[in-house]
Amino acid sequence: MSVNNGDSNGYLDMELLRFTTAGSVDDGKSTLIGRLLYDSKSIFEDQYEAIEESSKRKGDTNVNLALLTDGLRAEREQGITIDVAYRYFATPKRKFIIADTPGHIQYTRNMVTGASTANLALILVDARNGVVEQTHRHTFIAALLGIPHVVFCINKMDLVDYDEKIYNDIKDQIESFSSKLDVKDIRFIPISALKGDNVVNESENTPWYKGGTLLYLLENIHIGSDHNHIDSRFPVQHVIRPHSDQYHDYRGYAGRIAGGIFKPGDSITVLPSGFSSKIKSIEVFNEKLEEAFPPMSVTMQLEDDIDISRGDMIVRENNKPNVSQDIDIMICWMNAKPLIMNGKYAIKHTTSDARCMVKNIHYKMDINSLHRLEDDKNIGMNDIARVTLRTTKPLFYDRYSRNRITGSVILIDEATNETVAAGMII
Repeated sequence: MSVNNGDSNGYLDMELLRFTTAGSVDDGKSTLIGRLLYDSKSIFEDQYEAIEESSKRKGDTNVNLALLTDGLRAEREQGITIDVAYRYFATPKRKFIIADTPGHIQYTRNMVTGASTANLALILVDARNGVVEQTHRHTFIAALLGIPHVVFCINKMDLVDYDEKIYNDIKDQIESFSSKLDVKDIRFIPISALKGDNVVNESENTPWYKGGTLLYLLENIHIGSDHNHIDSRFPVQHVIRPHSDQYHDYRGYAGRIAGGIFKPGDSITVLPSGFSSKIKSIEVFNEKLEEAFPPMSVTMQLEDDIDISRGDMIVRENNKPNVSQDIDIMICWMNAKPLIMNGKYAIKHTTSDARCMVKNIHYKMDINSLHRLEDDKNIGMNDIARVTLRTTKPLFYDRYSRNRITGSVILIDEATNETVAAGMII
């Protein structure tokens, strides 16, 4: 990793951008990630030499950068990619985690998994083929998952002679489709992952394109406001009670802040009990903080001794989440066994565990046409549907569009312990 910015603390403090990549088969996704890693000098020389050697053996005229990311040998031999591969790289400006997800229809669940925590989605479109069914599917999933920034890379521009009209036609098609969806920030970049145009270095072949390169965008796009800093939410993960004379009366509540800004002295309410108190201190590794905000993991102490356990939530007194046992969710089904009407499942929401029953299946989505199939109640693997659940205890939640942490749930089959679905609360 060729990152050297003097002191390691600066490196630890660098902002982390998580992005997910999606595209159809042969859209050049692996080549694009390889190009990003290579041109930003984030790979070792011996890695490059190994893929150079491998490319020669296969008779490729260019060094096949896709080999950098196709980690599994079996997958290289079959020429298909499955599951979600996470890549890590850094530049002097930012750290990055890439969730590389397969594009086929039968891997919708993988895309949902890889994209669920992303700040940004990179969707590849082959300039020769234009907008295809997969483009609609990936855009819809990015919108469903509330990914704040979506970047369309119109790839293989070298194979259409860097034609501005082709680029603009594709851009127009995507804009008319995505206008029906709730996507906050959409960008377009004409690139050639193979030749490197507009990936890390600006291209002389697209003088008509005035935007920055892909890496410039990844390094500079503003992600500070992607988290909800308005609604204060602190799901308690762990109660800390050291059994030592030195900390005889210490009681701290540890967890990750899911929303809002907390400060010592704030008046808070604990859910579900409804007891009130004030924040005495907020700490990280014995260091006291003046304020804490998402996605920081902290320990809080309160001024009063209240009975609090894992799964409870600390919120600001005048800003409470919804509390209910009936929740409406958009669900992505991930299991070979179909969803069962009136079926019972375990449900996880923030740090809280409960059980639930499927009360109603409202409709299934046709992802490609965006139509609601109200007569089709068969929800199988990779389907997306709207359902109502009844939980055994109240959940403290916000709409997913308001807070991706307090607005999401997962369902688990209690017999097999498999995660069967991911859900976004409407």
